[in-house]
Amino acid sequence: MRSSSNPAFRNLPTGGGYGGYAGFGQPEAGYQQAPPPLTSERPMTIDDVVTKTGITLAVVAVTAVVTYLMQAWFLLFPAAIIGLVLGLVISFKRVPSPPLVIAYAAVEGVFLGAFSGIIGRLIDNWTGNPGQGVVVIGQAIIGTIGVFAGMLVVYKTGAIRVTPKFTKWITGAIIGVAVLMLFNLIMSFFTAGGLGLRSGGTLAIIFSLVCIGLAAFSFLIDFDAADQAIRAGVPAKYAWQIAFGLTVTLVWLYTEILRLLSYFNSD
Repeated sequence: MRSSSNPAFRNLPTGGGYGGYAGFGQPEAGYQQAPPPLTSERPMTIDDVVTKTGITLAVVAVTAVVTYLMQAWFLLFPAAIIGLVLGLVISFKRVPSPPLVIAYAAVEGVFLGAFSGIIGRLIDNWTGNPGQGVVVIGQAIIGTIGVFAGMLVVYKTGAIRVTPKFTKWITGAIIGVAVLMLFNLIMSFFTAGGLGLRSGGTLAIIFSLVCIGLAAFSFLIDFDAADQAIRAGVPAKYAWQIAFGLTVTLVWLYTEILRLLSYFNSD
């Protein structure tokens, strides 16, 4: 299976295990190799992926709305830290854990609700229009859904082929962006605005556009990883891992779109 830029897919099985097996080579002459026993686990289908992803995103949406309505903005940083820890645990865990994925979705929902509330309130203050923040949040949600649907069409039509070279380029770019984000955060402790990647200026707009583009292209790699997993006949339980990976990308995409829109509404 081709590697993915999304760490959530790092532990997906690389071969089929249902109704057969993949060997490492031909047995020596005269040696009768008995095939391994068939696994009793049901293979994953597209319905499994859609269902598990739908459940995960529903949890994200519900907790985000509750957090937003309760105006629990103070939960932003605790949710970000807990979400990061849970994400790392899920990424390195060899066997998918539905409870952990659901817990991650709930925490990310809290993060998104608090993040949206803070950005929305800032936009209201900047524009002097109490309802402008809600409008921008709605635009970010529509934009996220639009990008997701658009990249799904691109993948299904084969307009952009997911090749090993394409995957390496996107992975390298994401790593570079992550390093810049970390360095910008460190520099912000010593200089106002850090490197200016989140200051709302021209550089910040360009950086957000780059992040949105990388998140969009990451969907192609995520779709391809899921498609290959289904073709390989991996156990159905790994649909939770795919749901987790898609959620990670969707959360990143939404936050970047909301940031970009906030720049255009700042004073």
